[in-house]
Amino acid sequence: MKQKECIWYCCCPIKYFTEDGKLDKKWSEEYCHGNWKKCIRYQKEENGIYHPDNMLPNGEIDENLS
Repeated sequence: MKQKECIWYCCCPIKYFTEDGKLDKKWSEEYCHGNWKKCIRYQKEENGIYHPDNMLPNGEIDENLS
């Protein structure tokens, strides 16, 4: 059974970084199509808190992503 994806996936930078090969697919598999409620990006978005595009789902900032 396919798991539902995060409501923010369509416009999340993680989606684009993964599609462009800049980020390993494990990120979207674990968070975007997995348990997105543990994603720091999801939590911040839901609460209207700013977060940079290069923030990973675990809250780390990846300076190589732009």
